[in-house]
Amino acid sequence: MLTLDRLSAALEQADLQERHGRVRNLIGLVVEATGLQAQVGELCHIEIDARGRKKPVPAEVVGFRDGATLLMPLGALAGIAPGCAVTASGTELRVEVGNGLLGRVLDGLGRPMDGKGPVEETIARPVTASPPDPLTRPRIEERIKLGVRALDALIPCGRGQRLGIFAGSGVGKSSLLGMIARNCSAQVNVIALVGERGREVVEFLERDLGDALAHSVVICATSDQPALVRLKAAQTATAVAEHFRDAGADVMLMMDSVTRFAMAQREVGLAVGEPPATRGYTPSVFAKLPELLERSGTSPNGSITALYTVLVDGGDMDEPVADAVRGILDGHVVLTRELAHKAHYPAIDVLQSVSRLTGEILTPDLQQAGQTVRELMSAYAEKEDLIAIGAYQPGSDPMVDRAIAAREGIQGFLRQRAENGSSTEEADRFLRELAGMPQPVEPAPVAAPGMYEAPDAGFIPGEAVLEGDSPTRQSAIPALGLDLNG
Repeated sequence: MLTLDRLSAALEQADLQERHGRVRNLIGLVVEATGLQAQVGELCHIEIDARGRKKPVPAEVVGFRDGATLLMPLGALAGIAPGCAVTASGTELRVEVGNGLLGRVLDGLGRPMDGKGPVEETIARPVTASPPDPLTRPRIEERIKLGVRALDALIPCGRGQRLGIFAGSGVGKSSLLGMIARNCSAQVNVIALVGERGREVVEFLERDLGDALAHSVVICATSDQPALVRLKAAQTATAVAEHFRDAGADVMLMMDSVTRFAMAQREVGLAVGEPPATRGYTPSVFAKLPELLERSGTSPNGSITALYTVLVDGGDMDEPVADAVRGILDGHVVLTRELAHKAHYPAIDVLQSVSRLTGEILTPDLQQAGQTVRELMSAYAEKEDLIAIGAYQPGSDPMVDRAIAAREGIQGFLRQRAENGSSTEEADRFLRELAGMPQPVEPAPVAAPGMYEAPDAGFIPGEAVLEGDSPTRQSAIPALGLDLNG
């Protein structure tokens, strides 16, 4: 049936009239072709060897100028010369999608690059698509487990929500994404590495992602790839996530990073003659961002929960790309270099981070507990300098006194080793204890008649350790029992 579907789709998309042109000029990254009838976004092929010994170079139509068609190659420019034949394909770039993609690593154009051979039983899907109709999107009312205590408790993410992770370079974005990929409750992970260093790809796959690769699809376009390939990598990853969402799955889409996607679009825009605007970014950058980011989210069939990383130079949260992305997404998580320098990982600054759906996905008591912990953290931050030099007098501010008493417990709660995941139930329980709130009463199990179960001889009240954490150093608040080393 799948073969018949593919044949039927191929017949529908077939261009029965061949359209040809010739290369007239090549300036920078743009190829000018004359005599070619093609539309913007159409995939073309540039013949670089008349004898057919070399494969044609794929290129995409990006604009028109003075009667010429402007194309940007999706490969190396070597071999392109005046007079080379250009053939229009009649279709846009498509990616092969299917369940066989799970556990595979693809390049920016959706082609396997892991040496495991072709992907079996796939269908072709355009890399660009319209977002779901806003009136058909179900409301987000369910929290998804990310496996990171600081996020699950204080910056919760709903199923189908879009969060931005804002950070400078080298503060743990990749480690955080790998931690979420291993521990989140989504059925499928789709991970896009856009503009990454080539050295970091294998490192991410083996160290950060690990066994989670089995239910993940990784799309990679390193920084040496053409700008258009880096653009297509982000769109290809979104198309793959949309395929699994349309099949009814709950998908976790992680993209590192949106900033490099914007930089690639800036290269394309400047190459075709767009005027630079804010900090050199062209107007098309700010048009492409919502087109990409709005494709994720909920739909009647499934959901795409999306995490997009954003590079912020020097911690400037108001730079153009960061400001535009923050206005589109449903919340933001800020990683700071100051916390990373203190070996506080993940380096999440809770006070600068916010989830816009907290009121929709958390119960009132958890919202109150989170607000209390934030108030304690804020009170300590305001008086931190005085406390550090010993100038603060205990008793002068009851809230600060509470914050000082809870400081060690809060730090232990927010710190977490990358290899240790946590559940939302654990995060909620410890959050209530930090806020001094009672735990919800669960009905006691009814013992069978005549049966008696003795308590565990090794159980000591108030000294429970979070499962998976090292017990080498206990919190000063015994009720929490958190490992301050991780």
